[in-house]
Amino acid sequence: MSKHVVVAVAFVALAGLAGSAQQASVPGGGIPASIEAKKDQYAAVAKQIWDYAELGFQEEKSSALLQKTLADAGFAVEKGVAGMPTAFSASYGSGKPVIVLIGEFDALPGLSQAAGDVARNPVKAGAPGHGCGHNLLGTASAAAAIAVKEWMIQTRQPGTLRYYGTPAEEGGGGKVYMVREGLLKDVDAVVGWHPGDQNSADPSSSLATIAATFRFYGTAAHAAAAPDRGRSALDGVEAFDYMLNMMREHVPQETRIHYVIKKGGVASNIVPDFAEGEYQARHPDMRVLQGIWERILKAAEGAAMGTGTRVEHEVITSYWSVLPNEALAAVQHRNLTKVGGVDYSPEEQAFAEKIRSTLISPTTPMGSQTQVQPMTVGRVGSASTDMGDISWNVPTVQMNAATFAPGVPAHSWQAVACAGMSIGVKGMIVAAKTMALTVSDLFKDPATLAKAKGEFLEKRGGAEFKYTTIVPTRPPFDYRKGS
Repeated sequence: MSKHVVVAVAFVALAGLAGSAQQASVPGGGIPASIEAKKDQYAAVAKQIWDYAELGFQEEKSSALLQKTLADAGFAVEKGVAGMPTAFSASYGSGKPVIVLIGEFDALPGLSQAAGDVARNPVKAGAPGHGCGHNLLGTASAAAAIAVKEWMIQTRQPGTLRYYGTPAEEGGGGKVYMVREGLLKDVDAVVGWHPGDQNSADPSSSLATIAATFRFYGTAAHAAAAPDRGRSALDGVEAFDYMLNMMREHVPQETRIHYVIKKGGVASNIVPDFAEGEYQARHPDMRVLQGIWERILKAAEGAAMGTGTRVEHEVITSYWSVLPNEALAAVQHRNLTKVGGVDYSPEEQAFAEKIRSTLISPTTPMGSQTQVQPMTVGRVGSASTDMGDISWNVPTVQMNAATFAPGVPAHSWQAVACAGMSIGVKGMIVAAKTMALTVSDLFKDPATLAKAKGEFLEKRGGAEFKYTTIVPTRPPFDYRKGS
């Protein structure tokens, strides 16, 4: 056992210390106290999902654990919703309003990493890891749902509370299929969160995205003896890549286009008759992105024509940008300010400082985890999420909590290390308390829900707006197979 693993074991053992004295004294009736009392249970659930580290649409054990956690707390659970085996709905109450908490639980390929370790140390080489903290995300939303249900019973609060377990956020778009199946039609508000390296509740947006697999088909031949009788599918992919790289100069500057060649042939002396790449484009406005995507499709056709090959494409997923809601964000920011940030123990402080030394120019300063950032309007993040599709169908609010050491980016091994230890759990508890207080406020205040609905309709564009999606009819269940 390396000295790093010894450190990791010590830090994981700190998960039971998730709630600081500052958090335990948060005002708001019994809701924060209820979550605080169960923090060890929730830490154990989050760690178990971290250990499972299941990829999108393969989260059988993670989904089952969250379903059991909610069923044991008295929720009525329906599994396999929207035609997805790992998607589920957990419900309590009846009538209006209907408020939904969102849970995610998929991991990322290739990011296995020992919890609390300050050096790169995969638990299993090449295996998945929770580099986006979804083990914390799904658990915090479940903790919030359980606390709100208890509060509804105590106060005889009418209405319907739901938890939606949404699979495959990392590229599979589980929420898009739930929207398309009508699971949001009777919902008045959606409340969510995401792990990060600071605490904030901005009404911010994101980048819309479209991703697809492009497959080029050529003709195999001996690369030396009969190259004239071959047509290289790899040439098709490379010509396509070259066209896209030239296109970058002639698209709006907010656009992002990226790709990876997944298959390029089998041997250097055989002209490749098949090649495959995965391509993704992003822009803040889906309507602009759709025009860019049409140009990308034409570039693929041109690459195939020029290389004597044939091309097909299969859309993997498509996410709208997040439609922010300032009315809901104001409520969530107020509650996050009540709850406060994360206080590190001396051991956690030492860990955070060491893991920051492995980063390239961390920009978030140490100590920021204790603070709540001022609410900023109009910010557009650089990531994409299927929460965007929900937000164009129902008034939606999200927050960030400091589950990673300051400066640690998501989708990194450092994030996996944090998500499996007490630093991650402390941020998770902040999120759970904040969301639970926000949901209870919305149940008590129909005027805020009405204001949020009015803002939502105005920003969306009124009655003339029509939500559409180009995702395939069947979810891409195999998109992570082999990863």
